[in-house]
Amino acid sequence: MRFLSAAALLIAAPAAAQAPAGAGPAETVLTVPGPRAPLAGTLLAPPGAAAVVVIIPGSGPTDRDGNNPPGGIRAQPYKLLAEGLAARGIASVRIDKRGLFGSAAAIPDPNAVTIADYAADARAWAGAAARATGRKCAWIAGHSEGGLVALAAMASPAPEICGLILLATPGRRMGLVIRDQLRANPANALLLPQAEAALTKLEAGQRVDVEGQHPAVQQLFNPALQGYWINLLAQDPAAEIARVTAPVLIVQGGRDLQVSEGDARALAAAQPAARLVLLPQANHVLKPVGPTRDSNIAAYRDPALPLDPALVPAIADFVRQAR
Repeated sequence: MRFLSAAALLIAAPAAAQAPAGAGPAETVLTVPGPRAPLAGTLLAPPGAAAVVVIIPGSGPTDRDGNNPPGGIRAQPYKLLAEGLAARGIASVRIDKRGLFGSAAAIPDPNAVTIADYAADARAWAGAAARATGRKCAWIAGHSEGGLVALAAMASPAPEICGLILLATPGRRMGLVIRDQLRANPANALLLPQAEAALTKLEAGQRVDVEGQHPAVQQLFNPALQGYWINLLAQDPAAEIARVTAPVLIVQGGRDLQVSEGDARALAAAQPAARLVLLPQANHVLKPVGPTRDSNIAAYRDPALPLDPALVPAIADFVRQAR
């Protein structure tokens, strides 16, 4: 989906090659069939990998490395996660969503998608990742909105998926999450009535006329995106996770400005068998930050800042113990 999410209103910012010798395992291109052309991803597989993880991106034009160029996000958390897992003997595949970046030719309109479409792609990636690494199944790690995709991928039997890793994933319907995101930024006060009225209509399955409204509301609820919004707002992650029988790891940062610890706890309450890991200093792009809003937002633009030190060990230990 090609749009700037409510996160962009919240954090508005200014504007696969092989590894060199001695730098660890090489990255290789991996593809799976798409509707009109292949979907593209990057495989990073250390020799004798103990498991493989497919990393599903978050909302909007977020690429396989975790960057969102229109939103000014350059933190590359997925690339750092892949490298961290490889150092612990875990392979990964990070992907471009259908209609975007290396998967741009897969569909003519990147906005004409549903969570179910992305979930079907996630299942295809799990099968391809497992075959490429000689494993029976692959783990699906969904970040933010990608966590909703991961949950939807388990709505039908999926033996190619070992289990789920939910990173900063909403535990409530997205309408509630978006409202909290918008209200958290005082700069959004003027647009709140229009944005909340639009959300209410979209939650009811109705399209919204945004002509003449605040420019940020027009951008967020662009008519070209409203079909996807209606589909997204209908998702119920707590109900979805309650039906999952495979192992689940829930990871949530304590300094996340977009998804709360309460969301993680709601997911854990709906699926008591899940393992919950809280990272008190991590923000939404999975990096440790200080308590100020400025330091939090600066991390979205800093590819050199490492991931929270507890993140990779938590994931690696989970997939090794649960396989």
